Amino acid sequence: MPLVFADKGQSQIIKKIGGNPEVKKHLENLGFNVGGEVSIVSSLGGNLIVNVKESRVAISEELARKIMV
Repeated sequence: MPLVFADKGQSQIIKKIGGNPEVKKHLENLGFNVGGEVSIVSSLGGNLIVNVKESRVAISEELARKIMV
């Protein structure tokens, strides 16, 4: 399921990252890698703040839909 539908505060494993090569590279640079852990901290108007690799990152709903957990 896409990351936007994951439960807040629950740790998830990234299974797949979709999108074009530029989007995939951008998400990789932010720390989103297949097999990595991610958890939602908060949601604001569809945009998410997530914990990934010991840091908090804000991503848009559009990007969060490309991250499958």
